Amino acid sequence: MQQSDRGLRLSFSTSYDGLMLKQIQAVHVPDGRAIDVRPLLHIVEDILSFAAPSGDAIVETGKQATGTEAFQHQTNYQTNITDMLETLSFLIDRISIEMARKCSETREEHATTMSILSMVSNYPWDAKLVIALSAFAVNYGEFWLLAQCYTSNQLAKNLAILKQVPGILQHSTMLKSRFDTIKDLITAMLDIAKCLVEFKEIPSNYVTEDVAAAVSAAMDHIPVAIYWTIRSMLATASQITGLSGSENEFLSSLESWELSSLVHKLSTMHSHLVGLLAICHKQIDERKFIEAYQNLQYLFNAAQIDNIKVLKALINPKDDPLPLVDGANKKRVSVDVLRKRNVLLLISDLDILQDEVVILQQIYEESRRQSNSLDQNPYELVWLPVLDSSVSLSKIKQRIFENLTATMTWFTLRHPALLNRAVFKFIKEEWGFEQKPIVVVLDPQGRVTCSNAIHMMWIWGNLAFPFTIAKEDALWKAETLTLDFLVDGIDPVILKWISEERFIFLYGGEDIEWIRNFTHTVKTAARACGIAMEMVYVGKRNPKENIRRNMAIINEEKLSHCLPDITAIWYFWIRIESMWNSKHQLGKADENDPTTQEIMTLLSYDGGEGYSQQRCLTSDLLSNSLFFTTGTSA
Repeated sequence: MQQSDRGLRLSFSTSYDGLMLKQIQAVHVPDGRAIDVRPLLHIVEDILSFAAPSGDAIVETGKQATGTEAFQHQTNYQTNITDMLETLSFLIDRISIEMARKCSETREEHATTMSILSMVSNYPWDAKLVIALSAFAVNYGEFWLLAQCYTSNQLAKNLAILKQVPGILQHSTMLKSRFDTIKDLITAMLDIAKCLVEFKEIPSNYVTEDVAAAVSAAMDHIPVAIYWTIRSMLATASQITGLSGSENEFLSSLESWELSSLVHKLSTMHSHLVGLLAICHKQIDERKFIEAYQNLQYLFNAAQIDNIKVLKALINPKDDPLPLVDGANKKRVSVDVLRKRNVLLLISDLDILQDEVVILQQIYEESRRQSNSLDQNPYELVWLPVLDSSVSLSKIKQRIFENLTATMTWFTLRHPALLNRAVFKFIKEEWGFEQKPIVVVLDPQGRVTCSNAIHMMWIWGNLAFPFTIAKEDALWKAETLTLDFLVDGIDPVILKWISEERFIFLYGGEDIEWIRNFTHTVKTAARACGIAMEMVYVGKRNPKENIRRNMAIINEEKLSHCLPDITAIWYFWIRIESMWNSKHQLGKADENDPTTQEIMTLLSYDGGEGYSQQRCLTSDLLSNSLFFTTGTSA
């Protein structure tokens, strides 16, 4: 025993690892067989998780073993693993017997470890470790299954008595520190195994020079990491075997040091391997990002039979079977619901205004009322929330996202993380998305017919369908900038006054005293001239709480008429702004164009904040710059 102890102390040195590497590689003679051990690793992980030795888990017997979630989770792997186990079951059984026998008879961990490595000599590195871990899980899982079931199952009770399990449970509190150390060691073993499987799964077509260098560096450490992970299995198995003895409540200082040292050693190895794996993933992710971006460019430039390929590349690059939520019933649906439809992509961040959502809702619902059936709906609207994919979604942003989707009756992406970095870049660089919402229009073949139709939607609503540049140009040719066009159904009262050929003043501003003086002056002048004059308060762009207060005072004091609500004020100004943007998008925002000049004049009235600016507005207003009668231009 003393000789084994001295060997153990020596074995934890780095120089010993170097000597061991040649011995490990000498028994590595792979025969080229390909084996995917991830399904097997999933089952091993489940076994070790549900058999985790904690004092609480043992005292509360039966809870871990009866969970239906565990059963359902494990059945997911059964289809993939059946054929594999037919090949590996005998080998796993041999190794589990070797582990149990050697742990009972001797403490020659090195010899036993090398024996196990010889048994798996023909397998690749990741498979060696997962197969050995499977054998360990068989013994370990059987032991804790008895510990969990012996009070509720007579067969388990009898077997547990033979293995002295009840005695172990009686000392569970005293043994808690040992259980906790074992649990940490098993976690470290699993971490090493998962890391090795990830190295094995690196796709060969993404192995660049940097990736190859990182993999090569990892291979210098992987054999030794496997050796020490198997040594850790043997140390853990010895502890479990020792629990059945009469002195199980005692843990010698050497045994305690051995377990803790193994946890530290495996954790250090894992950290180094994870660092190398991170280098590989970074390089691979960059290659995949470039490929995904180039694929998007290709798809949108190539002729398509329908729109599914481009929509999947945009909406579903991660192959989620149900990436969308139908806003009408809040059920998840596939991209196929958009096949061969006109699709409007509403692209925004989480700062989209509630006013924008409300007006879009009205336009969208109107399009539904105008059609007789789902198949006859002119278009489908899909919200793509664009967020930086490198930053995880905070709880606050998650709540904002959920609140927004709850108000939308059109299709929405089920989670912002489904849009990858390549899509994010494509939307910004190809479609010019910055901060303000845009609506990209795709025809049934997935072709972009308008890179931003939101201005058309604000100005003409569904009259602009199919929201093409040609349609936008045709609408402007038929349009005159009159008051009824500016109001366009925002306020039925104004339309009534227009039909009655009354004179109408539109005015804005934030200073309520200025508003009181202005409305009094206009009313006095109108009475003196015998003119039927109406005034309408239109607030300003981006109305805030002070505009809401002004509206309440104006209505209470009957100073003038107001647009119906804050949303109507926002819509009034966003339509004027959209008129300029629409002209600019068409390349017709010429300063010599009369319509463009009038739009710019209207926007200039909203340019200031202070009292002096409002004084300037007064003189403009009194000179009839914002004075409308039926059929006259602004």
